[in-house]
Amino acid sequence: MRRPTPLPPTGRPARESYSTARASETSAPSDSEILAPVVPLGVDGASADQNSGEIPDTRDMRDREHLPSQPNVRWRDVWRAARARRKALRAEVRRFTVRQRRRRMLALGVVSSLGLLVLVTVGAAYSPLFAVEQISVVGTSQLDAEEVQNALADQLGTPLAQIDSSAIKAALVAFPLVETYALEAKPPHELVVRIVERTPLGIVETPAGFSTVDGAGVVLSTTESAPENLPTIDVEGGLGSDAFLAAGQVLRSLSDDLRPQVTAVTATSANDVTLTLGGTDTSIVWGSADESALKSLTLQKLMVAKPSESVSFYDVSSPDVAVVG
Repeated sequence: MRRPTPLPPTGRPARESYSTARASETSAPSDSEILAPVVPLGVDGASADQNSGEIPDTRDMRDREHLPSQPNVRWRDVWRAARARRKALRAEVRRFTVRQRRRRMLALGVVSSLGLLVLVTVGAAYSPLFAVEQISVVGTSQLDAEEVQNALADQLGTPLAQIDSSAIKAALVAFPLVETYALEAKPPHELVVRIVERTPLGIVETPAGFSTVDGAGVVLSTTESAPENLPTIDVEGGLGSDAFLAAGQVLRSLSDDLRPQVTAVTATSANDVTLTLGGTDTSIVWGSADESALKSLTLQKLMVAKPSESVSFYDVSSPDVAVVG
Protein backbone atom coordinates (compact mmCIF):
# COMPACT_ATOMS: atom_id res chain seq x y z
CA MET A 1 0.00 0.00 0.00
CA ARG A 2 1.34 3.45 -1.09
CA ARG A 3 1.92 6.23 1.41
CA PRO A 4 -0.13 9.50 0.84
CA THR A 5 1.48 12.88 -0.07
CA PRO A 6 2.03 15.14 2.93
CA LEU A 7 -0.26 18.25 3.36
CA PRO A 8 1.06 21.81 2.70
CA PRO A 9 2.08 23.92 5.70
CA THR A 10 -0.63 26.07 7.42
CA GLY A 11 -0.77 29.97 7.51
CA ARG A 12 0.55 30.33 11.02
CA PRO A 13 4.17 30.80 9.99
CA ALA A 14 2.99 33.62 7.66
CA ARG A 15 1.36 35.43 10.56
CA GLU A 16 4.46 34.98 12.57
CA SER A 17 6.62 36.48 9.81
CA TYR A 18 4.23 39.48 9.62
CA SER A 19 4.51 39.97 13.35
CA THR A 20 8.24 39.71 13.08
CA ALA A 21 8.29 42.35 10.31
CA ARG A 22 6.18 44.74 12.38
CA ALA A 23 8.42 44.25 15.32
CA SER A 24 11.47 45.03 13.20
CA GLU A 25 9.85 48.27 11.94
CA THR A 26 9.12 49.50 15.47
CA SER A 27 12.49 48.52 16.75
CA ALA A 28 15.10 51.17 17.61
CA PRO A 29 16.93 52.80 14.68
CA SER A 30 20.41 51.90 13.82
CA ASP A 31 23.42 54.00 14.64
CA SER A 32 23.54 55.37 11.11
CA GLU A 33 19.99 56.76 11.40
CA ILE A 34 20.46 58.65 14.68
CA LEU A 35 20.77 62.49 14.03
CA ALA A 36 22.21 64.98 16.45
CA PRO A 37 19.91 67.89 17.45
CA VAL A 38 20.59 71.25 15.74
CA VAL A 39 20.95 74.06 18.21
CA PRO A 40 20.80 77.63 16.63
CA LEU A 41 23.30 80.16 17.82
CA GLY A 42 22.49 83.62 19.08
CA VAL A 43 23.67 86.89 17.59
CA ASP A 44 26.92 86.85 19.61
CA GLY A 45 27.67 83.19 18.83
CA ALA A 46 26.22 81.74 22.05
CA SER A 47 23.59 79.08 22.00
CA ALA A 48 19.93 79.93 22.23
CA ASP A 49 19.49 78.36 25.64
CA GLN A 50 22.28 80.55 26.98
CA ASN A 51 20.52 83.78 25.85
CA SER A 52 16.84 83.55 26.57
CA GLY A 53 15.94 79.90 26.53
CA GLU A 54 14.00 80.42 23.24
CA ILE A 55 14.86 79.56 19.69
CA PRO A 56 15.35 82.80 17.69
CA ASP A 57 13.61 83.37 14.37
CA THR A 58 16.18 82.95 11.64
CA ARG A 59 13.96 84.91 9.18
CA ASP A 60 14.33 88.10 11.24
CA MET A 61 18.07 87.60 11.19
CA ARG A 62 18.10 87.28 7.42
CA ASP A 63 15.91 90.40 7.06
CA ARG A 64 18.32 92.36 9.25
CA GLU A 65 21.20 91.27 7.15
CA HIS A 66 19.54 92.68 4.01
CA LEU A 67 18.45 96.04 5.57
CA PRO A 68 20.25 99.06 4.04
CA SER A 69 22.47 100.99 6.27
CA GLN A 70 21.31 104.41 7.53
CA PRO A 71 22.52 107.26 5.27
CA ASN A 72 24.81 109.79 6.68
CA VAL A 73 22.58 112.97 6.65
CA ARG A 74 24.36 116.26 7.17
CA TRP A 75 22.87 119.58 8.30
CA ARG A 76 23.72 121.17 4.95
CA ASP A 77 21.49 118.65 3.17
CA VAL A 78 18.64 119.40 5.55
CA TRP A 79 19.06 123.14 4.97
CA ARG A 80 19.04 122.68 1.20
CA ALA A 81 15.89 120.54 1.33
CA ALA A 82 14.11 123.12 3.48
CA ARG A 83 15.18 125.91 1.13
CA ALA A 84 13.92 124.00 -1.91
CA ARG A 85 10.60 123.40 -0.17
CA ARG A 86 10.21 127.11 0.63
CA LYS A 87 10.97 128.05 -2.97
CA ALA A 88 8.39 125.58 -4.25
CA LEU A 89 5.76 126.96 -1.88
CA ARG A 90 6.51 130.55 -2.93
CA ALA A 91 6.25 129.61 -6.61
CA GLU A 92 2.89 127.90 -6.04
CA VAL A 93 1.54 130.88 -4.10
CA ARG A 94 2.76 133.26 -6.81
CA ARG A 95 1.15 131.17 -9.55
CA PHE A 96 -2.17 131.03 -7.71
CA THR A 97 -2.06 134.79 -7.05
CA VAL A 98 -1.39 135.60 -10.70
CA ARG A 99 -4.29 133.41 -11.84
CA GLN A 100 -6.61 134.99 -9.31
CA ARG A 101 -5.51 138.47 -10.34
CA ARG A 102 -6.18 137.66 -14.00
CA ARG A 103 -9.67 136.40 -13.22
CA ARG A 104 -10.38 139.50 -11.19
CA MET A 105 -9.16 141.79 -13.96
CA LEU A 106 -11.26 139.91 -16.53
CA ALA A 107 -14.41 140.20 -14.41
CA LEU A 108 -13.73 143.88 -13.81
CA GLY A 109 -13.26 144.44 -17.54
CA VAL A 110 -16.56 142.72 -18.39
CA VAL A 111 -18.50 144.69 -15.78
CA SER A 112 -16.91 147.94 -16.91
CA SER A 113 -17.76 147.23 -20.55
CA LEU A 114 -21.39 146.46 -19.73
CA GLY A 115 -21.69 149.55 -17.59
CA LEU A 116 -20.19 151.72 -20.32
CA LEU A 117 -22.53 150.20 -22.91
CA VAL A 118 -25.60 150.87 -20.76
CA LEU A 119 -24.44 154.39 -20.03
CA VAL A 120 -23.85 155.17 -23.70
CA THR A 121 -27.19 153.64 -24.73
CA VAL A 122 -29.19 155.51 -22.12
CA GLY A 123 -27.34 158.73 -22.80
CA ALA A 124 -27.88 158.46 -26.53
CA ALA A 125 -31.55 157.52 -26.17
CA TYR A 126 -32.33 160.50 -23.95
CA SER A 127 -30.16 162.93 -25.87
CA PRO A 128 -31.29 165.22 -28.72
CA LEU A 129 -29.46 162.90 -31.10
CA PHE A 130 -32.61 160.73 -31.14
CA ALA A 131 -35.23 163.47 -31.07
CA VAL A 132 -38.46 163.09 -33.07
CA GLU A 133 -38.30 164.93 -36.37
CA GLN A 134 -40.93 163.02 -38.36
CA ILE A 135 -44.36 161.56 -37.44
CA SER A 136 -45.78 158.95 -39.83
CA VAL A 137 -49.46 157.91 -39.63
CA VAL A 138 -50.26 154.44 -41.05
CA GLY A 139 -53.58 152.61 -41.52
CA THR A 140 -56.01 155.45 -42.17
CA SER A 141 -58.59 155.33 -44.94
CA GLN A 142 -61.40 157.54 -43.62
CA LEU A 143 -59.25 159.75 -41.43
CA ASP A 144 -57.04 162.49 -42.79
CA ALA A 145 -53.45 161.48 -41.89
CA GLU A 146 -52.32 165.11 -42.00
CA GLU A 147 -54.86 166.07 -39.33
CA VAL A 148 -53.51 163.32 -37.07
CA GLN A 149 -49.94 164.52 -37.62
CA ASN A 150 -50.92 168.08 -36.72
CA ALA A 151 -52.59 166.81 -33.54
CA LEU A 152 -49.33 165.10 -32.52
CA ALA A 153 -47.03 167.98 -33.49
CA ASP A 154 -46.18 168.72 -29.85
CA GLN A 155 -44.08 165.52 -29.80
CA LEU A 156 -41.61 166.91 -32.34
CA GLY A 157 -38.21 167.53 -30.78
CA THR A 158 -38.83 165.05 -27.95
CA PRO A 159 -36.31 162.19 -27.56
CA LEU A 160 -37.79 158.88 -28.67
CA ALA A 161 -37.32 157.41 -25.21
CA GLN A 162 -39.32 160.28 -23.65
CA ILE A 163 -42.41 160.18 -25.86
CA ASP A 164 -45.49 161.09 -23.79
CA SER A 165 -47.94 158.23 -24.41
CA SER A 166 -50.70 159.83 -22.36
CA ALA A 167 -50.51 163.04 -24.42
CA ILE A 168 -50.72 161.03 -27.64
CA LYS A 169 -53.75 159.14 -26.31
CA ALA A 170 -55.50 162.38 -25.39
CA ALA A 171 -54.87 163.74 -28.89
CA LEU A 172 -56.19 160.63 -30.66
CA VAL A 173 -59.36 160.43 -28.55
CA ALA A 174 -60.56 163.49 -30.45
CA PHE A 175 -60.84 161.28 -33.56
CA PRO A 176 -63.87 158.98 -33.15
CA LEU A 177 -62.81 156.84 -36.10
CA VAL A 178 -59.70 155.68 -34.21
CA GLU A 179 -60.51 152.35 -32.60
CA THR A 180 -56.99 151.30 -31.58
CA TYR A 181 -53.47 152.57 -32.20
CA ALA A 182 -49.86 151.53 -31.64
CA LEU A 183 -46.65 153.55 -31.43
CA GLU A 184 -43.39 152.48 -33.03
CA ALA A 185 -40.08 154.30 -32.64
CA LYS A 186 -37.72 154.12 -35.60
CA PRO A 187 -34.35 155.61 -34.68
CA PRO A 188 -32.95 158.02 -35.14
CA HIS A 189 -35.81 160.50 -35.74
CA GLU A 190 -39.08 158.82 -36.80
CA LEU A 191 -42.23 158.07 -34.78
CA VAL A 192 -44.75 155.76 -36.48
CA VAL A 193 -48.42 155.79 -35.38
CA ARG A 194 -50.34 152.71 -36.59
CA ILE A 195 -54.11 153.28 -36.47
CA VAL A 196 -56.99 150.80 -36.74
CA GLU A 197 -60.14 152.65 -37.73
CA ARG A 198 -63.66 151.87 -36.64
CA THR A 199 -65.93 150.29 -39.24
CA PRO A 200 -69.16 152.20 -39.87
CA LEU A 201 -72.10 149.86 -39.36
CA GLY A 202 -75.22 151.91 -39.93
CA ILE A 203 -77.05 155.18 -39.58
CA VAL A 204 -79.13 156.29 -36.63
CA GLU A 205 -81.51 159.19 -37.06
CA THR A 206 -81.18 161.78 -34.28
CA PRO A 207 -82.52 165.31 -33.73
CA ALA A 208 -79.14 166.62 -34.92
CA GLY A 209 -79.29 164.69 -38.17
CA PHE A 210 -78.04 161.30 -39.26
CA SER A 211 -75.26 159.82 -37.12
CA THR A 212 -72.96 157.16 -38.46
CA VAL A 213 -72.26 154.52 -35.79
CA ASP A 214 -70.13 151.41 -35.48
CA GLY A 215 -70.93 148.07 -33.87
CA ALA A 216 -70.16 149.39 -30.39
CA GLY A 217 -72.59 152.31 -30.78
CA VAL A 218 -69.84 154.92 -31.09
CA VAL A 219 -70.94 157.91 -33.15
CA LEU A 220 -68.36 158.44 -35.86
CA SER A 221 -69.91 161.44 -37.58
CA THR A 222 -73.17 163.35 -37.88
CA THR A 223 -74.51 164.82 -41.10
CA GLU A 224 -77.73 166.50 -42.21
CA SER A 225 -78.39 163.93 -44.92
CA ALA A 226 -78.17 160.15 -44.69
CA PRO A 227 -74.91 158.73 -46.08
CA GLU A 228 -75.19 156.25 -48.90
CA ASN A 229 -74.44 152.50 -48.73
CA LEU A 230 -75.25 152.26 -45.00
CA PRO A 231 -78.47 150.78 -43.56
CA THR A 232 -80.65 152.70 -41.15
CA ILE A 233 -80.91 151.20 -37.68
CA ASP A 234 -84.12 151.59 -35.71
CA VAL A 235 -84.04 149.87 -32.32
CA GLU A 236 -85.75 150.24 -28.97
CA GLY A 237 -83.63 151.59 -26.16
CA GLY A 238 -81.05 153.58 -28.10
CA LEU A 239 -77.41 152.86 -28.89
CA GLY A 240 -76.61 151.27 -25.54
CA SER A 241 -79.47 148.76 -25.53
CA ASP A 242 -79.31 145.00 -26.02
CA ALA A 243 -81.43 145.38 -29.15
CA PHE A 244 -78.76 147.60 -30.76
CA LEU A 245 -75.97 145.20 -29.82
CA ALA A 246 -77.92 142.29 -31.35
CA ALA A 247 -78.58 144.27 -34.54
CA GLY A 248 -74.91 145.16 -34.84
CA GLN A 249 -73.86 141.52 -34.38
CA VAL A 250 -76.30 140.41 -37.08
CA LEU A 251 -75.01 143.00 -39.56
CA ARG A 252 -71.40 141.96 -38.98
CA SER A 253 -72.27 138.29 -39.60
CA LEU A 254 -73.57 138.97 -43.11
CA SER A 255 -71.39 138.19 -46.11
CA ASP A 256 -69.75 140.98 -48.08
CA ASP A 257 -72.15 140.34 -50.97
CA LEU A 258 -75.29 140.43 -48.84
CA ARG A 259 -74.51 143.31 -46.47
CA PRO A 260 -74.72 146.08 -49.13
CA GLN A 261 -78.24 144.87 -50.08
CA VAL A 262 -79.59 145.55 -46.57
CA THR A 263 -81.17 149.00 -46.32
CA ALA A 264 -82.83 148.83 -42.89
CA VAL A 265 -82.55 147.00 -39.58
CA THR A 266 -85.27 147.04 -36.92
CA ALA A 267 -85.43 145.44 -33.47
CA THR A 268 -87.77 145.89 -30.54
CA SER A 269 -85.65 143.53 -28.43
CA ALA A 270 -82.57 141.36 -28.75
CA ASN A 271 -84.69 138.42 -29.97
CA ASP A 272 -86.59 139.91 -32.94
CA VAL A 273 -84.08 141.46 -35.32
CA THR A 274 -85.49 142.01 -38.82
CA LEU A 275 -83.62 143.05 -41.96
CA THR A 276 -84.95 144.65 -45.14
CA LEU A 277 -83.51 144.20 -48.63
CA GLY A 278 -83.74 147.51 -50.48
CA GLY A 279 -84.04 146.36 -54.07
CA THR A 280 -87.13 144.19 -53.56
CA ASP A 281 -88.27 145.33 -50.09
CA THR A 282 -88.03 141.69 -48.94
CA SER A 283 -88.01 141.09 -45.18
CA ILE A 284 -85.63 138.74 -43.42
CA VAL A 285 -86.83 137.52 -40.05
CA TRP A 286 -83.62 136.86 -38.14
CA GLY A 287 -84.71 136.53 -34.55
CA SER A 288 -81.89 136.65 -32.00
CA ALA A 289 -78.19 137.01 -32.73
CA ASP A 290 -77.56 133.38 -31.75
CA GLU A 291 -76.23 131.12 -34.52
CA SER A 292 -75.82 134.14 -36.79
CA ALA A 293 -73.15 132.41 -38.90
CA LEU A 294 -75.43 129.42 -39.57
CA LYS A 295 -78.38 131.71 -40.30
CA SER A 296 -76.31 133.70 -42.79
CA LEU A 297 -75.27 130.52 -44.61
CA THR A 298 -78.88 129.29 -44.68
CA LEU A 299 -80.07 132.63 -46.06
CA GLN A 300 -77.54 132.50 -48.89
CA LYS A 301 -78.76 129.04 -49.92
CA LEU A 302 -82.40 130.17 -49.79
CA MET A 303 -81.68 133.22 -51.93
CA VAL A 304 -79.99 131.02 -54.53
CA ALA A 305 -82.90 128.57 -54.59
CA LYS A 306 -85.56 131.31 -54.47
CA PRO A 307 -84.34 134.79 -55.37
CA SER A 308 -85.63 137.75 -53.41
CA GLU A 309 -87.62 139.05 -56.42
CA SER A 310 -89.96 136.04 -56.15
CA VAL A 311 -90.57 136.02 -52.37
CA SER A 312 -91.78 138.47 -49.76
CA PHE A 313 -89.84 137.21 -46.74
CA TYR A 314 -87.24 134.74 -45.50
CA ASP A 315 -87.53 133.38 -41.98
CA VAL A 316 -84.20 132.04 -40.67
CA SER A 317 -84.92 132.46 -36.97
CA SER A 318 -84.75 128.65 -36.82
CA PRO A 319 -82.01 127.83 -39.35
CA ASP A 320 -82.77 124.11 -39.37
CA VAL A 321 -86.39 124.72 -40.49
CA ALA A 322 -86.15 127.94 -42.52
CA VAL A 323 -89.34 129.30 -44.07
CA VAL A 324 -89.79 131.18 -47.36
CA GLY A 325 -93.00 133.09 -48.11
